Amino acid sequence: MAGVVFLGDDFTGASDSLATYARGGWRARLVLDPEHGAAADGLDALGLPTDLRALGPDKARQVVARLWPRIADAAPRVLHFKVCSTFDSSPATGSIGAVARDLAARFAPDVVAVIGGQPSLGRHLAFGNLFARGPDGAVHRIDRHPVMSRHPVTPMTEADMRVHLAAQGLDGLTLVPAAALGDPDAVAATLRAGPVIFDVVTVEDQRGIARALAAAGGRQLLVGASSVAEILTDMSAGAHGSAPVAPPASGAVLLFAGSRSTTTAAQVDAATAYRKLALTPEALAAGTVVPEAAALLRSGGPVLVHLLPGGDYGLSPDALADATSAVVASILAETDVGYLGIAGGDTSSRICAGLGFEALEFEDGLGAGVCVCAAVHRDPRRDRMRIMLKGGQMGTPDLFDRFAARAVAAAPAAS
Repeated sequence: MAGVVFLGDDFTGASDSLATYARGGWRARLVLDPEHGAAADGLDALGLPTDLRALGPDKARQVVARLWPRIADAAPRVLHFKVCSTFDSSPATGSIGAVARDLAARFAPDVVAVIGGQPSLGRHLAFGNLFARGPDGAVHRIDRHPVMSRHPVTPMTEADMRVHLAAQGLDGLTLVPAAALGDPDAVAATLRAGPVIFDVVTVEDQRGIARALAAAGGRQLLVGASSVAEILTDMSAGAHGSAPVAPPASGAVLLFAGSRSTTTAAQVDAATAYRKLALTPEALAAGTVVPEAAALLRSGGPVLVHLLPGGDYGLSPDALADATSAVVASILAETDVGYLGIAGGDTSSRICAGLGFEALEFEDGLGAGVCVCAAVHRDPRRDRMRIMLKGGQMGTPDLFDRFAARAVAAAPAAS
């Protein structure tokens, strides 16, 4: 059993929630193999990462159906559907509404609540409208955000989250404004009366939500980013630390940048610790990067493989994620790697799902929205591998070099 099950709509987001629960002192783990039963023993929070944000509604419901026996067996009091903090989604792709409705039908919760912001990441919901900090440091309404309004798959053209989610089938949400959060009993009554969406402008608003959820009680379906984990751990902080995990068998570092966001492009440009290989459309078609990357890794030193932000790969986003996942898997089949960094939500989901990891344990954070995990794997070459997962918009310009530095710091000193 676990008090909370969190279902991530991609691997990067799920790993961020894992980090948040773990930093709150909770015993938490991401389980990638639903058959790996022992991985959930004694947990406060069980994480199940998926690629729901890249799927259509029918396929998404199939994923939920496949995972539901595991969720039901955990018998959680709270089911956290972890979505991206920018809520980028559409009725056709990554439908938050379709999955939330399916989860509600299966879980039969007493409370359904959407947590609409995460101030720690510069995400705020005010009067039902979502705002997000951009690469320029300024906060933009989401439909005017310089990146999210132009997202290549799910551009955000509607800022009112009630309208946005209603188009996906999650309608009838009652807005709980920030000004109402001072009366937790009144908000609890609203929660028990039907589904709600919370304004979240400040961290203090999250504390008000925590008090209201505690007063409402019952089984709760909470839809939102890692702000949900922040709220839940604020309600009930734990005191459990994770035992240190031994370093991986290999000290080799491979970083794959599958995101083509401006944030990730800046991180690629700023990385000085790596030998870089551009995965151009021509190189992807010819398969030349795999032997090049493997040879560089065997010769020593971190290797960074990246897509071109403006490259025309002639593939759908889904097909490109599959193709790049195959490239990374082929590199890892050629040579041992102990430290694997992946930039891009869809890319991370495909790569991690294909590498056969049983579970991921939180080890450390590398900034807001970015963490390093230790992998559990049957193969000794991949067991204890350190994995850094990050969404396209996350991390500081020096993130990639700081990840490479971890491998250097963990390497045994020369005698």
